[in-house]
Amino acid sequence: MEGPKTNFLEVECECGAKQKVFSNAASVVKCTACGNVLAEPRGGKAVIKGKIVKKL
Repeated sequence: MEGPKTNFLEVECECGAKQKVFSNAASVVKCTACGNVLAEPRGGKAVIKGKIVKKL
């Protein structure tokens, strides 16, 4: 049996702040500390701009 194709990710921003992001984010996700873009939607999987620390 296959696992889910979507998941939550813990993403680290350039500023060092960590935030949880959905892998298929439907809107732009910005860092709560500095405002940098962490994820951009692309019709399916989001493009993750920060460093993925781990899958949750």
